[in-house]
Amino acid sequence: MPYDLSIVIPARNEIFLSRTIEDILKNIKGNTEIIAVLDGYWPDPSIEDDHRVTLVHHTESIGQRSACNEAVRLSKAKYILKCDAHCSFAEGFDEVLMKDMKDDWTVVPAMRNLHVFDWVCKKCGTRSYQGITPVSCLKCDNTEHFEKDIVWIGKSNPISTSYCFDPQPHFQYFKEFKHRPEGKGDLTETMSLQGSCFMLTREKYWELDVCEEKFGSWGSQGIEVSCKTWLSGGRVIVNQKTWYAHMFRTKGGDFGFPYPISGRQIQSAKSYARDLFFNNKWPKQKYPISWLVEKFWPVPGWSQEQLDELKKGEKIEISEPDVTPVPHMSCERKGPTKGIVYYTDNRCEDRILHLCQDHLKKAVGDARIISVSLKSIKFGENIVLDLERGYLTMFKQVLEGIERCETDVIYLCEHDVIYSPEHFEFIPPTRDKFYYNISNWQVRAMDGHAVYWDCKKVSQVCAYRDLILEHYRKRVKMVEEIGFSRRMGFEPGTHHREARVDDTTSDFFSTEIANLDIRHSKNLTSSRWSPNEFRNPCKNWRESHVNRLLGWENLKL
Repeated sequence: MPYDLSIVIPARNEIFLSRTIEDILKNIKGNTEIIAVLDGYWPDPSIEDDHRVTLVHHTESIGQRSACNEAVRLSKAKYILKCDAHCSFAEGFDEVLMKDMKDDWTVVPAMRNLHVFDWVCKKCGTRSYQGITPVSCLKCDNTEHFEKDIVWIGKSNPISTSYCFDPQPHFQYFKEFKHRPEGKGDLTETMSLQGSCFMLTREKYWELDVCEEKFGSWGSQGIEVSCKTWLSGGRVIVNQKTWYAHMFRTKGGDFGFPYPISGRQIQSAKSYARDLFFNNKWPKQKYPISWLVEKFWPVPGWSQEQLDELKKGEKIEISEPDVTPVPHMSCERKGPTKGIVYYTDNRCEDRILHLCQDHLKKAVGDARIISVSLKSIKFGENIVLDLERGYLTMFKQVLEGIERCETDVIYLCEHDVIYSPEHFEFIPPTRDKFYYNISNWQVRAMDGHAVYWDCKKVSQVCAYRDLILEHYRKRVKMVEEIGFSRRMGFEPGTHHREARVDDTTSDFFSTEIANLDIRHSKNLTSSRWSPNEFRNPCKNWRESHVNRLLGWENLKL
């Protein structure tokens, strides 16, 4: 008798595949099998024999989507559940999912974060959260002797139950949705998926081609699966009666992504998804993207103007689910205009300055660049201020650039930061907040050593012009009158101390390809290379090398 459910696992350089399979076998209660594709490697530790487990080995990698498709071809089950090779599950998850399943649904359990292991200092016993191999202990002088202690805990906080995508399209967590009436209950809808786990019938898997190999090996899979389900007339559901936990990797080091992936590949997958779904080129598409966005409106990352622009090219009336597939139509989005305010004190090392400028020009495309310097430079539309380097001068430079730049959205850019193109794809979803990209590594120019911690920096901020203009006018006036105090803060909208400039607030976003804050001998602000240098504990401290960071493997400083 065939199995009811096949769990397919594409695995490439996965050190926790054995533990994932062990966890699944422990928690399945139904007639369920596992099909794992060893994509160009042999797992260590090895997989123990079990009649419910089928292993397929390739001497050379065929890619994540191809591996999924090969596993599904071996299945004869009614249902397919794809999951990553670093996941754990609730007891009886398979029976819960199958019991509530409908044939035109794609379903995912509620998602937790998987705490797989701690690093333990073998000298003093200090524990640190999973990540790259430590280079030093936080409490003693040990720099070599550490071991992994496997804990394998599906953390109870946070629990993610809703996801979406912005106009790029770029994956987003949809935290606000869980507080809306339609986001509460045992079975709730979600606009998009995270991609590490999803379940649907085997028939729908092939009908919708949910692992279409034209997307490439990796990237945008949650968007692909959710769009193909929704836009063909199905539903994407989160079953909150059960859960799975997914291990999230740091970007870089020996704890990075198992499949090699470049920024170009990630962008290619996004571009293909946008062209396929936004331009209604997918043959099975019955609904336009605007229908899906409006179904979950308001959606983070989308403004009303963007939605209106999207709908202008759509000439289809939505009525019943079984409508005739939409013909191809153009839905090109113009969106708000973008401008770059680039400021420099002209003290950056030439090689770093030129490297950062070259990357910035490539990253921003046709966005307007206003450069504000203390000496004349040939970069963008240059404004020169005859002032001495300092904090007030920096604020005046930013203000001068904002006043000259009359675009809808403004991004503040510093002369010694290398920006990812993704950074400028983000558009603030509201006009009353500053938005910071927290995907930002500090990199030492002399040797490429990179460190990360959660923080908001001025060099990573963007906002609508009217908001940022008003703030910097107030900031310059305040500093001119009473002088600069660090209690005033550098970052707009990030604190509510008495010395604050105004009452604006902020939010954050995070790009897959990080920005790089290059630290050299002439930075205006000091650098920190150890958690011990912080007055208050920093969050999510990580260390790596710049060439181990996603998208920057070939960068030469």
